[in-house]
Amino acid sequence: MKNREIYDSVYQYLSLKNIGPVQTNKVLNAIMEPFEPYYLKSQLRLSLKPDQLTEFENAPSVLDNLKSKFDVGFLLLINQNYPAGLKKCLSTNTPPILSYIGNIGLLKKRKVGFSGSRKVSEKGIEITKDCVGQLINNDVIIVSGYASGVDFEAHYGALSNRGSTIIILPEGINSFRIKKEMKEIWDWNRVLVISEFKPDEPWKASRAMQRNNTIIGLSDIMVVVEAGETGGSLDAGIKTLSMDKYLFVPQYSIVPESALGNNLLIKKGAFPIKKSAKTLKANLGKMFELLEKSNRYELF
Repeated sequence: MKNREIYDSVYQYLSLKNIGPVQTNKVLNAIMEPFEPYYLKSQLRLSLKPDQLTEFENAPSVLDNLKSKFDVGFLLLINQNYPAGLKKCLSTNTPPILSYIGNIGLLKKRKVGFSGSRKVSEKGIEITKDCVGQLINNDVIIVSGYASGVDFEAHYGALSNRGSTIIILPEGINSFRIKKEMKEIWDWNRVLVISEFKPDEPWKASRAMQRNNTIIGLSDIMVVVEAGETGGSLDAGIKTLSMDKYLFVPQYSIVPESALGNNLLIKKGAFPIKKSAKTLKANLGKMFELLEKSNRYELF
């Protein structure tokens, strides 16, 4: 694996007590490409206290635990192909290192993120399929997590209609498996899987919430299909607005229990998604207008 020592050093550094993205990014941002593994490791060492330095020197290899059966690549914050939108949106809390499988070129295209209830209503599934279908027909990449409900419908809708999708994991890349329902439509040319966690880190609720930040950061626009009165989808919607990103939320005439937070997000500033009386499909005219602006002026 090219530059394995570099990536391993960053993972080892992030494994130390009291070390997080902010300090790691500070060190990385002081380094200019190209650089040698020894130079990067020396800069990491210089930033540590004596007790941390001892721990760092004795830290086991993280990448020795890389067990994915797929070809895994890595992106450092300071690599030229690290997604600029993610750096701009999350600032000092940007993930210092990303592991990925699949087509990294998808990051360069327009992207819309999807979030929503695991127990999405039938109406919510219909809206997700409708929105995804319209977006992929306009060469927009779908971004979402890998949970059941809205996440699954978004990815499945994209791949089954020859579109492309980006999966953001709430755990390490070792845990990734292609879901059996997707195996027949899977195409690695149209899929990118990303994790911001160490390869062997398991799923945790806190990592799922952290992963939502990355979905928002990578996406030009977010769609929250159904948000509860509390929970991750509502949090994703509120975070989207707090990051000054455009948020779209379906406005139901009869609100299902799984979407009781939708009207709250609309009141806070989300654009409502309504059905077009003419086409009987979701009216995404405003969304496409804003996507065109973001593409032309690189708002994000």
